[in-house]
Amino acid sequence: MSAKEAQALAQQLGDIPVNSEKLQTEIQRLNRKGFVPLGQVQILHDWLEGKRQSKQSGRVVGESRTGKTMGCDAYRLRNKPKQEAGKPPTVPVAYIQIPQECGAKELFGVIMEHLKYQVTKGTVAEIRERMLRVLKGCGVEMLIIDEADRFKPKTFAEVRDIFDKLEISVILVGTDRLDTVIKRDEQVYNRFRSCHRFGKMSGEDFQRTVDIWEKQILKLPVASNLSSKTMLKTLGEATGGYIGLMDMILRETAIRALKKGLQKIDLETLKEVAAEYR
Repeated sequence: MSAKEAQALAQQLGDIPVNSEKLQTEIQRLNRKGFVPLGQVQILHDWLEGKRQSKQSGRVVGESRTGKTMGCDAYRLRNKPKQEAGKPPTVPVAYIQIPQECGAKELFGVIMEHLKYQVTKGTVAEIRERMLRVLKGCGVEMLIIDEADRFKPKTFAEVRDIFDKLEISVILVGTDRLDTVIKRDEQVYNRFRSCHRFGKMSGEDFQRTVDIWEKQILKLPVASNLSSKTMLKTLGEATGGYIGLMDMILRETAIRALKKGLQKIDLETLKEVAAEYR
């Protein structure tokens, strides 16, 4: 389709309708991420707290969309930084996500940016020393590294050295691929041998979580009864029990229902959205 044809089509269809102020407010609310105290998240936080207090390292492993990222970041948020005038901020828990093919320089840069420090130029050795000083100066007790399977193989040794030199807890988060990669280096594997597996939900756990999402996240004007047999069957088939997919589908369905003028999620709209995720 040429640019002129596209322009003609746009003119024929007209402008996209603008949401009312009330509807736009609801959409913005539904797009905001929030922390929900699920049972499996509390178990993860207890495990992380044990590692932080004992200054031990480990890894959190699970398939994509199981809620690992949400759970780990929520733990960081529960350990609020403290700031005193004239002193560096005290950051008990630092949480970072690393880029693809992450090397040493990229790792050091992400850590310093997270702690609000400028990334300076220099050799790898110079940047490493500055990064270690920043971690120590900010009183970091735990460093959580998400998407850790993105590390270049040699970068795992740098992570191992952070644990050895600063004696702080370092937690690697990733999929089963992380296990495969980390076990190639015995020295690295031995330091991160402790593992917490974050799984998907089924049965009563899934039903309970859907009910929590309806009441604490969606909060639509009228109850949608999402934990009913037909609703749960549709959600279960579309999500496979993954909390991340469930969250995406329910938020999108709620927005679509509101745009239809509905006050709740109906089965037809849920099926529409769920079909797009299969």
